[in-house]
Amino acid sequence: METKLRIALQKKGRLNEDSMKLLKEAGIKFNVGSGKLVASSPNFPIEVLFLRDDDIPQTVADDVADIGIVGENEMAEKGFELKIAKRLGFSKCRLSLAIPKAEEYTGLSFFEGKKVATSYPVILEKYFKEQGINSEIHEIAGSVEIAPGIGLADGIFDIVSSGSTLVANRLKEVEVVMKSEALLVAGANLSPEKQALLDEMLFRIESVMAANSNKYILMNVPNDKIDEIVKILPGMKSPTVLPLAEEGWSSVHSVIQEKKFWEIIGQLRAIGAEGLLVVPIEKMIL
Repeated sequence: METKLRIALQKKGRLNEDSMKLLKEAGIKFNVGSGKLVASSPNFPIEVLFLRDDDIPQTVADDVADIGIVGENEMAEKGFELKIAKRLGFSKCRLSLAIPKAEEYTGLSFFEGKKVATSYPVILEKYFKEQGINSEIHEIAGSVEIAPGIGLADGIFDIVSSGSTLVANRLKEVEVVMKSEALLVAGANLSPEKQALLDEMLFRIESVMAANSNKYILMNVPNDKIDEIVKILPGMKSPTVLPLAEEGWSSVHSVIQEKKFWEIIGQLRAIGAEGLLVVPIEKMIL
């Protein structure tokens, strides 16, 4: 019988979309029909369980699934000790305390003796305990942001991405308690065969992530400026330099990190690089 990995994914929402996109870019496809809760891949020995995001940590901890993609916030809230196989860099958010915009905030002491509504009572209780704050934590399942407006709480503790939901409900963010992103987590009891499959999957994912965070650039450079250009562009080992048909000029090829892109482009232009061409990288094997 073929050994298969079983992965738990959020059944709907942004985390599901980002997870499925990553797996597709890693060459792993699924036969997913409308409403299906279990699906297999035709080109990789893996099957997926589509679950509520807050059920994923326990599903992996109980070895029902071998691995899972889950928000760091959900893993912290559930309290399961799972191996983080890879930080995936998407579905980033923060868990923050917020209060009505009209209130004056003087520090964490504001919450002493106050009511705080949240869907993450475990994380909040731990944080307040560490900070020496005694607060009444009111757990609610959803629509946390409306709690102060209807008199249910003095403040809230909730996920913040852009902050637009807080603004819409006349709230202001006052303390960031933790930052969260999507994690690929694994159980503690993977067989050697399943670990080998996970390693292959991680290799593919890392190749995709490396490609997404880098750009391939080509430019025309005067030969007397090549040394200066090379100092700026180390590339994976060193830039590629090819002579052009026009005497005195060369074409320089390299890879630069997305986060440093505009800074480096400005330096290259200042030195004399011309005809810069920027190309996305589909896969990057390091």
